[in-house]
Amino acid sequence: MFDGFWENVLRYQRYFISILLGLLLNTFAPVMPLLKRPVTSIAIVGIFVGTLVFLTFTLRAMLGLSTT
Repeated sequence: MFDGFWENVLRYQRYFISILLGLLLNTFAPVMPLLKRPVTSIAIVGIFVGTLVFLTFTLRAMLGLSTT
C-alpha cells in the first residue's frame, strides 16, 4: 500500500521548486532590461519597497500587532 510513498513525496517537492523557479524567471525577465537605466531602476526599487511597507503595515493592522 505504501510502495513508493517517499519517492512520490520527493517528486512533489521537486515539482514545487521547479514551478516557483519558473514563475520567478518569467516574472523578472521582462523587468531586467528596465533596470539598466537609472531612472527606471529607482522607480522599480521604490515601487518594490513601497509594496513591502504597505503589506507590512496592512498585516500588522489586520493581526493587531503593536509597534511598541
